[in-house]
Amino acid sequence: MIDQLINALVTSNNEAADDALLEALGLGNPAEKAVVIAALIRRNTVRGVSGLLLQFASLPEPLQLTILQHANQMQLAVRDSARSKDGALKTAALRFIALARQGRLAYVIGESLHDDDEQVSKTACEALTALARWVWSETRKLQREGPEAASRESAAVGAYLDSVVPTIRPIDEQVHQSPYEALITNRDDIEAAVARALDAHRGKHGQDLLRAALLLCDTPTSKTLGILHTGRHGGQAPMIRRLQQAPTAENVQAFLLAGSHMQVRSHFGQVFTHIAEAPVLDAILRQTHWLKDHQLQVCMHLVSRGVWWEDKELARDLERRVPADAAKIGEWIAVSQIHDVMQDEKLEKLRAHASTDLGARLRLLRIALRRRKGASVQLIKSFLSDPDERIVRLAAREIVRRRPPDFENMLLPMMTTAPLSVRRVISRAIGHAGFENFWQRFDRMDKPTRRQAGKAMLKLLPDAVSRLTRRLEQGPADTRIKALAIATELDLCEQLKDSIVPLTQHPNARVRSKAISMIGVVPSIKPDVILNSALHDEDARVRANAIEVLEETRNNELIPMLTERARSSHNRERANAIKALHKMKVGTAKGALMSMLHDNRGEHRVSALWAMRQIGLWELIMEVANMARQDPNMRVRRYALGVIRTLADAVEAHKSRGVLAKAG
Repeated sequence: MIDQLINALVTSNNEAADDALLEALGLGNPAEKAVVIAALIRRNTVRGVSGLLLQFASLPEPLQLTILQHANQMQLAVRDSARSKDGALKTAALRFIALARQGRLAYVIGESLHDDDEQVSKTACEALTALARWVWSETRKLQREGPEAASRESAAVGAYLDSVVPTIRPIDEQVHQSPYEALITNRDDIEAAVARALDAHRGKHGQDLLRAALLLCDTPTSKTLGILHTGRHGGQAPMIRRLQQAPTAENVQAFLLAGSHMQVRSHFGQVFTHIAEAPVLDAILRQTHWLKDHQLQVCMHLVSRGVWWEDKELARDLERRVPADAAKIGEWIAVSQIHDVMQDEKLEKLRAHASTDLGARLRLLRIALRRRKGASVQLIKSFLSDPDERIVRLAAREIVRRRPPDFENMLLPMMTTAPLSVRRVISRAIGHAGFENFWQRFDRMDKPTRRQAGKAMLKLLPDAVSRLTRRLEQGPADTRIKALAIATELDLCEQLKDSIVPLTQHPNARVRSKAISMIGVVPSIKPDVILNSALHDEDARVRANAIEVLEETRNNELIPMLTERARSSHNRERANAIKALHKMKVGTAKGALMSMLHDNRGEHRVSALWAMRQIGLWELIMEVANMARQDPNMRVRRYALGVIRTLADAVEAHKSRGVLAKAG
C-alpha cells in the first residue's frame, strides 16, 4: 500500500505531491526519510529539489552522502535553485554544488559572486574556493596513491551506503564515477569558473579567489596559470604580485610553473632567501635536481643571471647522475631566460645522456612542447629519430601543430621509414595541405603540368585517392564535377568506379552529364543498364553524352534509336547521333547531316558544322562555303568560315609534307 502511494506521488504532475513528500521528510524516521528522498530524486522537480536542499543540512550524514551521489540527476533543478530569489535557498544550493563537486555548475557560483546579498556572495566565494581545494587535494592524492587506491576507497564508501540505506541506491541507474573520472570531468569547468571570477570580481573576496586560482596552477595547461599570459585579465596583476613573494606549501607548483613569466622570473632567485618554512623548501627541492647537491644558492644565482654551466661542467655533472635526475636539469634550463637555440644545445646533451630512459626523454620532450609557438623546434626535430614510436609520434604531431618554416621537408623523408602510426600523422597533415594545394591550382594549370603534378601527388600522399573519393561522394555539385575531372585527368576512373556510378543518378544534371561521359572510359563498367536510363533523361546534355558513350560500342542494335535521335529537337544530341551513325557506316548519316545544315534554327546549323568537322565529310564543303557567305545568323557564318580555314590549313600542311618528302 505504501509503495503504491509513493509511486502515485512520484508520477503525479501536481506540485502538492512535492509538498507532501517534503512534509514527510521533515517528520519521518531515518528509514522513512530514505524512502522519501528516493521519491523526490525520482520526481526531480525544481520544487521538490529546492525543498530537499533546504532540509539537507538537518539530515543524517548517511542520507546526505546518498543525496550527493545522485547529484548528477538533479543538475538542472539545482541550477534553478541556485538562481532563485530566495536567499536561504540560494545559499543552500551553492553549498550543495560545492559538496557534490558539480564542476559543470561552477559558472552558477560565479554568477552569485555579484549578488546584492552579502551572505550569498560570501557563500559563493567559499563554494568556489572549496571546489578549487578539492581539485588540488584530489590531484595530489591521485599522484601519490594512484587511481586504483582512490577507486578502492570509492568502493568502500559505496559498501557503507549499501549497509546503511540500501533502499535509495537502486534508483540511480547510471554508474558512479571513480575519483579520477570525477576529477577529469569537472576540473576544466572549475578552472574556467575561477579564472572568469578572478577577472570579473572587484569585491572584498578577491584574495580568496586568488588563493583558489593558485591552487589550480599545478599543470602547464591550467586555465588559471594561463592568466599570466592573458592580456588585460583582471587577475593578472594580483597573481604576479603574489608569485613574486615566497610561496606557501600549497602554492609551490604554481611558483615553479610561473617561473617562465618575465616579471616573476626577475624575483625568482631573491625569493629563496625569504623561504623559512621547511615543508615549502622541501617541496621545492623535491622537484629539482639539486636535492643531493645542497648547492641551492649557487644554482639559483646561475639561473637568475640567465646563464648556465660551461659544456665541460655540464658534462661532468651529467656523468654522476642517472638519466631520471639529469632530465630534471632541463626544467631549470627552460626557465633560465637563455635563448631557445642555446637551450636546445644543452637540452640535446641531456637527451643523449637519457638515451636509455624513456621517462627522462619524455620529460625533455614535454619541456619543448611547453614553449610558445614560434620558438625553436630543433629539439623536437631531434626526437623524430627517437627509438620509441610514441615519442616520435608526439614530436611529429607537435611539428605539424607548430608548422615551422619548411616543416614539410622535415617530415617527408619519414614517410618511407617511420612506423605506420607516425606516417598516418604526417599523411593527415601534409596530405591535407598537398591535396588542397593541388585542388586549388588544378583549374589554373595547363593539362601536361597538372597531370604531372597530380601523378607526383599520388605518389607522395597515400590517402589522396580517399580524399578524392570523399569529394566525389560529398559536397556541392561543383565540387563533384571538379573531382570527376581530376579523376579523369589522373586515370583514376577505374579505381573510383564505385563512387562514379552512383553519380549517374545525381539530382544535378551537370553531375549526371559528367558522370555519364566517364562511363565509357572505364572498361569494366557495362554501360547498357546505366545508359538505358540516361538516354531517357530529362536533360538533353545527359542524353547527348550517353549517345557519345554508345558510339564507342558500335552496336548495330542501336541504329534505330540513333536514327530517331538524329531528328531530335536538341542540337547537341542530334549532332552526336549523326556522328555515331556515320561511325557505324550507316548510309543515312549524310542525309541527316545535310538536313541539319539546312535547319531553320541557328544552333542546329552550328552543331551540324561541328559534326561535319568531326566526321570529315568534306564533300559538303560547298554547302559550308554558301553558309559562310549567305547565312543570316552571324554566329553560323563565323563558325562556317572557321571550318573552311581549318580545311585550308590542313590542305596546306599536307602539301608541305608532300614537297618535303619529294625533296628528301
